[in-house]
Amino acid sequence: MNASVAIQVLPSVTSDDEVIRIVDEVIDYIKSTGLNYYVGPFETTIEGDYDQLMDIVKECQHVAARAGCPAMSTYVKIAYKPEGDVLTIEKKVTKHHE
Repeated sequence: MNASVAIQVLPSVTSDDEVIRIVDEVIDYIKSTGLNYYVGPFETTIEGDYDQLMDIVKECQHVAARAGCPAMSTYVKIAYKPEGDVLTIEKKVTKHHE
């Protein structure tokens, strides 16, 4: 696993319920990829191969658009190590959730 990505999709809609509905659809898509992920209150982190993660980031915006989101802001953080593994979600946060 040479990369991890934290993604936050912020739909430009007026209703909090609509924000939640659209973000839930994006998270459901991320779950469907089969990759290891962690949902936090502001962003979702996904671990895997860099190229695959970049495709997922792109598709997250398409999912939001298909869900009826007319516009969105998307914030992405990328940890990438071309030769080797990045720190895992488990190593970063598990001790804080015990």
